[in-house]
Amino acid sequence: MALMPVADALAAILTGAEPLAEEMVALDSGHHRVLARDVAALRTQPPQAMSAMDGYAVRAADAAHVAARLKVIGEVAAGRPFEKAVGAGEAVRIFTGGVIPEGADAVIIQEDTVVEDGGITVTEAARPGRHIRPAGIDFREGDVLLPRGTRLTDRDLSLAAGMNHPHLAVRRRPRVAMLATGDELVMPGVTPGPGQIVYSNGYAVSALVRNEGASIIDFGIAPDRLEETVAVVRRAKASGADILVTTGGASVGEHDLVQKAFAAEGMSLSFWKVALRPGRPLMHGMLGDMHVLGLPGNPVSAVVCSILFLLPLLRRLAGRADVVPQTESAVLGIDLPTNDERSDYMRATQVLRADGIAVVTPLPVQDSSMMLALAKADCLLVRAPFEPARKAGDTCCILKLPL
Repeated sequence: MALMPVADALAAILTGAEPLAEEMVALDSGHHRVLARDVAALRTQPPQAMSAMDGYAVRAADAAHVAARLKVIGEVAAGRPFEKAVGAGEAVRIFTGGVIPEGADAVIIQEDTVVEDGGITVTEAARPGRHIRPAGIDFREGDVLLPRGTRLTDRDLSLAAGMNHPHLAVRRRPRVAMLATGDELVMPGVTPGPGQIVYSNGYAVSALVRNEGASIIDFGIAPDRLEETVAVVRRAKASGADILVTTGGASVGEHDLVQKAFAAEGMSLSFWKVALRPGRPLMHGMLGDMHVLGLPGNPVSAVVCSILFLLPLLRRLAGRADVVPQTESAVLGIDLPTNDERSDYMRATQVLRADGIAVVTPLPVQDSSMMLALAKADCLLVRAPFEPARKAGDTCCILKLPL
């Protein structure tokens, strides 16, 4: 099978991937959930004109000149409106959030008055509308303020509460089954035997998955035996996972059994091998309704492929509007040679110039097994296939790594 371009591979993964079913959640459980429906305001905010300051509600015409004297006829506090109208020569003591009484059209802040003998003397002339928040200045009933596909932030939840929504319709969280393969793998904390390595890929991939709001079903490490790998694949399918993510074993060597296990279970293969560095041996297919994503075994390749392919799939299933991670412009810090036929995602660091432009420098070691370089990187320098040689200072494209 020929190497598939990165864009085509992503399109193949997302084709037919539909947002998951919706469910209702309480507002305090909505953080980072994705809206399944538009959310419109159930009320107008503020519902009436309100004072933005502590002071006195007046008729601006009565307080248009310094030294004007007004009689104080009552008080307005938040939640306790004044029931009478403000007439000529009158003022009402008002506090922030208080409803502007009928007849008043301005607020004089308390620092601009002198209080004496049941009234006030104006020391700063009033202007119509000053220090008043008009009704609906924030939003009005019926306004759609949170469109479907929004991943809810803390600010969004505050807005939804202000709109008077105690519950929200959101998409079900994607369920991701994780499976590592290989006799050479041991868990962290175990002393590796001859030829063995410590398993690390799953910790980065699981963290990326959880950061997207998905849940993890961890099936551990499967040995290099076909019958045991097939058994775990069956368990993953029975678990109700939306995506099965494997790391390692997706190549065609005698001991790389993932493809064989999936084939034995009737997987429909979308592609295998992508024109990508790092991450060429990437596999995708469908096992019934479950997506299967076979990540490479090298740790850097597994993380880069997760960012490029797994995260967009999770976002599509979650119903997000922003599915594909967005690249940004920067400038090169060093010269680069001509690229070959594969898209290259080089681990790099960035430094901001005085003008705010990021200067990006690839790390000196780009081997896909080197975890330290990946940990030091804060972005990926993206190079197109057959991109010509570039000079330091040339414009380039980067993809910031998730924090």
